[in-house]
Amino acid sequence: MYKIQITLLLLLTLNFFLIAQTNEEEQLEEIIITSSRIELPFSKNSKTLKIITSSDIKNSVATNVTELLQQYAGIDIVQRGSKGMQADLKIRGGNFEQTLILIDGIKTDDPQTGHHTMNMMIPLENIERIEIVKGAAARIFGQNAFTGAINIVTKKQQKDKLTVGINMGSYNYRTAKITAVKNFKKSNHFIHFSRNESEGYRENTDFKNTNIFLKSNFNTNKEPIQLIASFADRKFGAQYFYTSPASNFTEYEETQTSLVGVSSKFLWNDIVLKPKMYWKRNQDIFLLKRYNPAFSRNHNISNKIGMELNSSYKSTIGITGFGIDVAKVSLTSNNLGDQHRTIFSSFIEHRIDIDSKLDITPGVSINYYSDFGFQAFPGLDVGYKMNKKTNLYWNIGSSYRVPSYTELYINIPNFLSGNADLKPEKAVTQEMGLKYHFKQFSFNSALFFRVSKDLIDYVKATNTSPFYKAENLRRIVTRGIEFDSDYRFHLFNKTQKIGISYTFLDDDYGDISVYKSRYLLNSSIKHHFTARLQTTFIKNITQSVSYRYVDKPLNTYHLMDVKVMSKIKDFELFVLFNNVLDTDYFEKEFIKMPKSNFEFGLKYTLD
Repeated sequence: MYKIQITLLLLLTLNFFLIAQTNEEEQLEEIIITSSRIELPFSKNSKTLKIITSSDIKNSVATNVTELLQQYAGIDIVQRGSKGMQADLKIRGGNFEQTLILIDGIKTDDPQTGHHTMNMMIPLENIERIEIVKGAAARIFGQNAFTGAINIVTKKQQKDKLTVGINMGSYNYRTAKITAVKNFKKSNHFIHFSRNESEGYRENTDFKNTNIFLKSNFNTNKEPIQLIASFADRKFGAQYFYTSPASNFTEYEETQTSLVGVSSKFLWNDIVLKPKMYWKRNQDIFLLKRYNPAFSRNHNISNKIGMELNSSYKSTIGITGFGIDVAKVSLTSNNLGDQHRTIFSSFIEHRIDIDSKLDITPGVSINYYSDFGFQAFPGLDVGYKMNKKTNLYWNIGSSYRVPSYTELYINIPNFLSGNADLKPEKAVTQEMGLKYHFKQFSFNSALFFRVSKDLIDYVKATNTSPFYKAENLRRIVTRGIEFDSDYRFHLFNKTQKIGISYTFLDDDYGDISVYKSRYLLNSSIKHHFTARLQTTFIKNITQSVSYRYVDKPLNTYHLMDVKVMSKIKDFELFVLFNNVLDTDYFEKEFIKMPKSNFEFGLKYTLD
């Protein structure tokens, strides 16, 4: 830890030393945050927000969303294989059921299990930016945004082009992809297709993935109508993904996830109306013995059809945001049974600005679940603008999560049992933060405190318990501190960028007494430090380095990835080296992650 502290001090010193050497303006503060109910520029939001821009994405060492998010502290992604094949997403010590993913503001939560949260990750080529909302402010999204929410904003209108690419790497990894953009007089269309596969870096971790993404904008001269459609097909060996080596299973899984959404935006005097309609489907086939399907085959199909209307109204006393969301959820499963759920959500919040210094935003969200009744999520955001560069903020809010169908009804003999009597999880979170933003330098820090009740986990009460059973645990208190900093500077007349972030978490489990827990107890990151460096010394050649230090009960490790990119006319190529330190590490018990490996990519664009 001593070496990490020294590294952190040196990087901070470098940031502040270089700040005086640039006069360029940073445009981040002008980005309109679409994940907020009331749309505001980044600089006016009084909450913990992290924006991963298109430039950050392009110049990162990541080749998929999973690898990208791992570069930011406070986000713990537990991979069970390489290339984000199967991964659980956690924010600030929460579990994989407690983070909500949105695509262009459309909720993609899955009623079967949070293990499917990352099933339908949009390829990086299609992403304009990623908005990460943490802590109490995430209450506005309702179910599953227990500890945070991540909104993936897909690319806007572009000029006509055709792009083809191939990637190759270790473990016989290979990818082929094609992207086309076409503009017409009253519409424009973006379509992407990719196929990637690998033999796997260890036994029974091979995979084959297919991704299709379509985005179309119609009636572009008036009120636009936006259509998005996404399809992801994944087939992969899942050795010990959900069981231990003692079981001697050869697990295998196939998932198909699709999303279709239609949205628009209407302006009428001081009123903004944003309607959405969407349909999300997920199919999951899981085998405990890959080559003996008759032994245990779980087949699940979930559907969610929803309509949403978000509105805002500007008046002399501030901005009022309000809206409703209605959804019908169903699940057909040979193990979990046939399930149905109706969801109704409504919200209202009002932002008051006082003397352009103080902003106060009280709000409440009311949710109805046909199987759990009504619940309310009140909250309050307060911000104070100290000067043009510095903002202080404080948030408090409650959150709520109903059990997934897996937690309620799973039944795998001698291994895992659901519990139909589970109660919803509840939490109250508050945080206090500081934002500093000046030209090319940004800094954000936050102290947070979360009191959670009735958290759900699979536990064994004693060492003689024959299986894990889903139970509501008692009160857990989480305290933490987090900071994030980015700085752009000039060196050799070229733009360089450095980013560092750190999160510390402390969980107090009180008098919880169980023999063993599968997910919650002693699984959170204690210290999480990341550093990102993007440099250009020679024209058209960019180097990127990503470093991570992770300290958790399972193990402590250092990771470093290096990527070199070059653009030569219409061609772009890169060479990526993952885990250059050749670290032995685990993100999940029993699953050793890949040692040093490489990837090469080549892309051609025809305008």
